[in-house]
Amino acid sequence: MTRVPSTDHYSYSAYADPAMAESFEAQRFSGPIGRLIADAQEEVLASFLSPLAGKTVLDVGTGTGRAAIALARRGARVIGVDASAEMLAVGQRRAKDAGVDVTFQQGDAHALAAGDGAFDYVVCLRVLMHTPDWRQSLGELCRVARERVVFDYPALVSAAAIQAAARRVAHRFGARVEAYRVFSDAAVHAALTANGFQVADTHRQFVLPIALHKRVGSAAFTSRVERALSRAGLAAMIGSPVTLAAVRCAS
Repeated sequence: MTRVPSTDHYSYSAYADPAMAESFEAQRFSGPIGRLIADAQEEVLASFLSPLAGKTVLDVGTGTGRAAIALARRGARVIGVDASAEMLAVGQRRAKDAGVDVTFQQGDAHALAAGDGAFDYVVCLRVLMHTPDWRQSLGELCRVARERVVFDYPALVSAAAIQAAARRVAHRFGARVEAYRVFSDAAVHAALTANGFQVADTHRQFVLPIALHKRVGSAAFTSRVERALSRAGLAAMIGSPVTLAAVRCAS
């Protein structure tokens, strides 16, 4: 029987807060850097999942539906799943306002209520870094995907690892922070292989910390500096978050 973690974990309790659900979009995607992140995320999804028209997509950990709405706009038939009813309520409202058809369902990334290979594509963004058992969750993503899985993670070898370590220390001393994990590429690739998938495409976003870019608050600065660092080869080495597209191996 598939084990579902206790909902006492912060990844459940934090997002069950109606105030958090209402402010989520503004916290993550407002301002010039937030908009740049959102636009880049949509572009990467579109490039990794083309063509989308008519494809069935499951967006796991959909939150307030940003990725689900973007995919539906491009012609996909999308179901967004999240453990938080409060986040889903905001997502339903946003999809209605956007004039797109997305089905939202409450569910858990550790035990998806779908059959094997039920969806053409499965998407999972900014989720595995928070789940209590990321390997079990990734296994579920792979199980229900017929063709391709797209997910992201903060890299172990990156500036994000420093922030993650600081958050874990703060959390240990009682601070209300999301003490997310970082991942080694080797661990992720091994988990994919164990589930019959292999990496097809990779995108690495920032060399400098996102917090620094948000503090500067200039999309022009961020684009110019990160482009220069990428040309120097640093993005390929230490860019984060990493977004992967993985395809099912031929049997």
